[in-house]
Amino acid sequence: MAVAGIAVAALLFWPRLAKAKLWRATVTPLASIIGSGFLILGPILTDTFGTWGIVAMALLCFAGYAFGSAIRYNIARLDEPDRDTDLANRVEGIASWALAFAYVISVAYYLNLFGAFAARIFGAPSDILGRAITTGVYLVILAAGLTKGFSLLERMEQVTVSIKLVVIAALIAALAVHAGVEWNGHHLETSGMKLGFIGSVQLMFGLIVTVQGFETSRYLGSHYSPDERQRSMRLSQWIATGIYLAYVALLAVSFESGSFTLEETAIIDMMRGVSVVLGPLLILAALSAQFSAAVADTNGSGGLVRELTQGKVGGKTTYLILVGVGLAMTWLANVFEIIAYASRAFAFYYAAQSLLAALRAWYGGARDGRDRRVLLFGALAVLGAAAAVFGTSAEG
Repeated sequence: MAVAGIAVAALLFWPRLAKAKLWRATVTPLASIIGSGFLILGPILTDTFGTWGIVAMALLCFAGYAFGSAIRYNIARLDEPDRDTDLANRVEGIASWALAFAYVISVAYYLNLFGAFAARIFGAPSDILGRAITTGVYLVILAAGLTKGFSLLERMEQVTVSIKLVVIAALIAALAVHAGVEWNGHHLETSGMKLGFIGSVQLMFGLIVTVQGFETSRYLGSHYSPDERQRSMRLSQWIATGIYLAYVALLAVSFESGSFTLEETAIIDMMRGVSVVLGPLLILAALSAQFSAAVADTNGSGGLVRELTQGKVGGKTTYLILVGVGLAMTWLANVFEIIAYASRAFAFYYAAQSLLAALRAWYGGARDGRDRRVLLFGALAVLGAAAAVFGTSAEG
């Protein structure tokens, strides 16, 4: 475990990699994807799908990559705005508003997960303490937004994603050793699914936010070309997919469905039997990743609204609305419900982006393979709309 963590840390802080332009562009979407669901997704899939959790994880990653293909197609058209129809422009506006709204909910998800893990520092899980901590962090972020203090917080991004990747490497290495011991002792776990087909599909719709984050490549600064943005999105999704599949596969054979209590911080209790040092490391990873992801999405939401309203609604007003909505969700809903809400919001955004890609493929796209692209993007738009309507929470 220590060797894996040190090796990954050495790689991530290697100057040649840290300064590489493609890696710097990849860090933002990768941080968002990993921050979106790594700690909570494994226990949910293991508890609900048992050994079939690896299949569910593969399908979620495939869906994310498919939606990413629509956004990558739209990125390729960034330098050709004059080719868009009025309908395409309206759909893009709807997609941007949908993303701004989705950011509001995702910040609530990140910070409520932050509060839940922070509360574990003081002992057993506590809903009240976790929500109180979340409220305090919301106020810190609001103060930073109102006083232009985001620049310092934003600098944490590359450091926090590196910390989390190091902890993930240690976690996967420890799980691999644990699974190897179980294999030698013929004690590998197998278990079935708790839900039927329809319930499983609805739950996976409600978990889309856990593979969300790749779309941030679309909104990287102008110093990255459309091609670099597309490459950064692909690379971030490939890395995240490899991490997620290894993680969920090892959990699925190490723990039986129903053998642990499913709660926000279940991964801490699950890892106690694997390694005593993983608990504190997971809390560190959770706090750093969730906080930086929340700051990024808060800033992103403010920037989008300011752009969409042509400066009529400033960032500070958006931050006030975001914090107000977030605090209401914090005290009226639990983390699993907020995950489902965020998933449905992002699913609607992906549906709009897919519809936009279909329109662009039909009007102005290359004739070679046009029908295939229109059919693919149209199907993704329908899938995203279905997820937005029918997604459910892990407890629902």
